[in-house]
Amino acid sequence: MNFENPVFQDELINIYCDESCHLEHDHQPVMLFGAVWCPQAETRRHIEALRVLKERHHARGELKWTKVSKSRESFFMDAVDLFFSSANLNFRCLIVEDKAKLDHGYYNQGSHDSFYYKMYFYLLRHIISETDQYDIYLDIKDTRSQLKIDHLKEVLSNNLRDFDKRVIRRIQHVRSKETELLQMADFLMGAIAYKNRALSGNQTKLKLIDRICQLSGRSLQTSTPPWEEKFNLFVFSPREAC
Repeated sequence: MNFENPVFQDELINIYCDESCHLEHDHQPVMLFGAVWCPQAETRRHIEALRVLKERHHARGELKWTKVSKSRESFFMDAVDLFFSSANLNFRCLIVEDKAKLDHGYYNQGSHDSFYYKMYFYLLRHIISETDQYDIYLDIKDTRSQLKIDHLKEVLSNNLRDFDKRVIRRIQHVRSKETELLQMADFLMGAIAYKNRALSGNQTKLKLIDRICQLSGRSLQTSTPPWEEKFNLFVFSPREAC
């Protein structure tokens, strides 16, 4: 591979990222980071397909896992089917299991906030290729995160030896209500979080999880082969300090 002079395939990729249970003291056993991505040329088609689905089901507002209910079961089931039937629309999720074992001081991670962006690095580095170009959109965390995402861009670019910053064109914050593809990331990641938190109170959510397991061929609790693109999972296991 020629890192110094990458040969681009003239493909620009959009990546939409979200996170769940990411706060340090939220008493949740897992932390998740998810990304939906597709060629930029296909973005409008995927967004329109989701909007048509919403209109057909008279579903207002965002596609979100927290909104799953029995009365809207057919809408959410169709959303699952739409993702898996859509060519060039992919998903990757990083699952940090047993979050209580994280010891940022021992592993020289500085802080939980630094670990948060370290996990974004692990999420994205298996999506990004030095032969394509990328626009990356993160669900907005707070108003003080611009310096952090600038640093994330720097780290990812350096990892690719892309010192001219040609591979990753931009990383910026957006709000989930602004794009349906960020909402899809939230929705799929919510299902994985529900499964990994061993929750069972919502029967519609359990049906959706079963459908995702069926279509992906995965349990949602173990890593997939790293080369799998359509529905890629990586389980990160924190080690306890000795």
